[in-house]
Amino acid sequence: MEAPQNLFAAVPKETRKRAAAPFLPMSRAEMDALGWDQCDVILVTGDAYIDHPSFGMALIGRLLEAQGYRVGIISQPDWLSADGFRILGKPRLYFGITSGNMDSMVNRYTADRKIRSDDAYTAGGEANKRPDRALTVYAQRAREAYNDANIVVGSIEASLRRIAHYDYWSDTVKRSVLADSKADILLFGNAERALVALTHRLAAGEPIKSIRDLRGTSFMVPRGWKPGTDWSEVNSTRVDTPGKVEAHTDPYEMKDKDAQSCATDAAAGVPAAGVPAAGVPAAGVPAGAGASAAPTAPVAPVAQPIRIVTREERQAQMRELRETSVVRLPSFEQVKGDPVMYAHASRVFHLESNPGNARALVQAHGERDVWLTPPPVPLEMEEMDGVYDLPYARAPHPAYGKAKIPAWDMIRFSVNIMRGCFGGCTFCSITEHEGRIIQSRSEPSILREIEQIRDKTKGFTGVISDLGGPTANMYRLACKEKTIEESCRRLSCVYPTICSNLGTDHSKLISLYRKARALPGVKKILISSGLRYDLAVRSPEYVKELVTHHVAGLLKIAPEHTEQGTLSKMMKPGMGSYDRFKELFDRYSKEAGKEQYLIPYFIAAHPGCTDEDMLNLALWLKKNDFKLDQVQTFTPTPMAMATTMYHTRKNPLHKVDEHSEAVETARSGKIRTLHKAFLRFHDPANWPILREALARMGRSDLIGSGEKCLVPRWETAASGGMAAGQRQKQAAGGKMPKTVPFGGARKPIAPARHVRRGPQLPVKSGRK
Repeated sequence: MEAPQNLFAAVPKETRKRAAAPFLPMSRAEMDALGWDQCDVILVTGDAYIDHPSFGMALIGRLLEAQGYRVGIISQPDWLSADGFRILGKPRLYFGITSGNMDSMVNRYTADRKIRSDDAYTAGGEANKRPDRALTVYAQRAREAYNDANIVVGSIEASLRRIAHYDYWSDTVKRSVLADSKADILLFGNAERALVALTHRLAAGEPIKSIRDLRGTSFMVPRGWKPGTDWSEVNSTRVDTPGKVEAHTDPYEMKDKDAQSCATDAAAGVPAAGVPAAGVPAAGVPAGAGASAAPTAPVAPVAQPIRIVTREERQAQMRELRETSVVRLPSFEQVKGDPVMYAHASRVFHLESNPGNARALVQAHGERDVWLTPPPVPLEMEEMDGVYDLPYARAPHPAYGKAKIPAWDMIRFSVNIMRGCFGGCTFCSITEHEGRIIQSRSEPSILREIEQIRDKTKGFTGVISDLGGPTANMYRLACKEKTIEESCRRLSCVYPTICSNLGTDHSKLISLYRKARALPGVKKILISSGLRYDLAVRSPEYVKELVTHHVAGLLKIAPEHTEQGTLSKMMKPGMGSYDRFKELFDRYSKEAGKEQYLIPYFIAAHPGCTDEDMLNLALWLKKNDFKLDQVQTFTPTPMAMATTMYHTRKNPLHKVDEHSEAVETARSGKIRTLHKAFLRFHDPANWPILREALARMGRSDLIGSGEKCLVPRWETAASGGMAAGQRQKQAAGGKMPKTVPFGGARKPIAPARHVRRGPQLPVKSGRK
């Protein structure tokens, strides 16, 4: 894999001297104030426009501005007509369409397919400011507004829907978003490289339909199209099945043999080398020639020297071959009608995700092909610094006035220090979008941003709410050897065990924490992103630094489950890592003289999870004295491997065929409700369904008032009934008790263990 050109190498000198716009314009009046008659690029987004690098449209807009282009933004347009897409006029180069920082369906609906009452990315938290499948709707409206405009789609919604995918909300397999949106090209992943190169080439006059060689792009082409005659196609449209197996001959077998078969060649009538058999004309002698014709002299073999090919040469040959190979996935029609083929396609897709060795992919949709180039090459540290050092206003656009935007309130005092995740959790969309290779910023760049927050962000009180990203503690962690990283095809660097080639040294992160909290005007540096505790225990010094200085009473971690069968489908570590981390956490909290608590996150109804698994998790919660306030039910997001398990009941972590492992899946609403109820067994509203389930499972011993019981035998008004004791008191004219204990007398639960979770923003926090 050749090193690409630096992201800022092609910036004209005059552009570097040009002053940046205070905000990218959202109206004609703002364009006039900047002296613009037309935008080069217009970005359309489903989010409110906040000029901050944690928001995709601002990051991309400022990056293109730094390249010398005039960029406008249309935020949350009215999608019921094309008028909202004409407010800035026609862009000179293209419309860049995004749904926002989240997939629009995840943004609008709960795990139970109920519409949400608010939207964290909208002014005032107002709901319904974007349509379902916003990317498709926006692209269609932009095409309606200007039929001849170039349409480029991107964002996480594009990344997760770039091939045929299962759509949880309609319970169907849908086509690539390219086919439905009618976009000219799709950019997936962190698309800075592809977007900058695409924009420069369009500005140079190259037609968008001819740009077919950019990594990290997807487009539709005629069936069978290839970039060149030297390209070969690897057919993966069928599930691999073994062929006929021939029995091996036993060399020690002692049996009576036919004498003729053991005779010498001469005795058996076999001609000597170079002498034709009887009745067979010699080479070069026409059939039927007379016997007097002289036989052809034998040809002496030509000696060929044996050449030993080195391992490096073989790898180079393989890389060269892979660079001109495309893997044909099962077609949309195949995966739509056959769950096994869907699971097979998912497995092949994920195995071709390492930028160092991934091949191009192609999938037929009717008479056309959806073509995907290999994933984008990650940004180097210098490039990451350049992207985050751009002149962001670090505030919402003035058009929103004093309206609060929940997502902005959550991240305005936080700093994104890295991107990507090598955890490979099957339920998470980070890997599909950002990739497995960690891209980190330098210390100076991060410290400069903290100083900007201190000096420019209103309301700063001296507390930085987070230094993180998808994961809190993967900063600057990487494979020990670049060559190993580029040839690896593992789906996770930390499952089933931490790879021996993965560097787990946290010293650079410790150094960053210490320098950040030493800055003048900074009172506290908190860590709010999800922590990968199986990595943290490799560095007790890091855990001590974190617990002593960077936890404000609560630290969130995500075991996700306690049972090995479910954890194996999640690709998550066992509870042994959690126990080791908790031991370190408690020890260092005590040494620091602080009362601090861990907040564990768990997922209900994940593929592979049984009723018994959820019961065991509930018993673990009771044993450890946890009462979870808010819990998460598994949501199948497009293209995630856990979603494949949910849809197909097959496990794509292993080879797939009709007879391969079946994955038990909680699909019905009643089962999903039960699994969620196990996580909140202390809630009286859940007692009736839990009693019924426990009786069915033969665990009636867990119903009652004993210390080990999970739910009481009686009900409260909150659970739809009345306790027997209450009915007796009411009949006797006594007063109703204000509260009724369950499970016997219990010690008070520390308030910190009542877990309350705010909105989950994928930009700043990941489930690790």
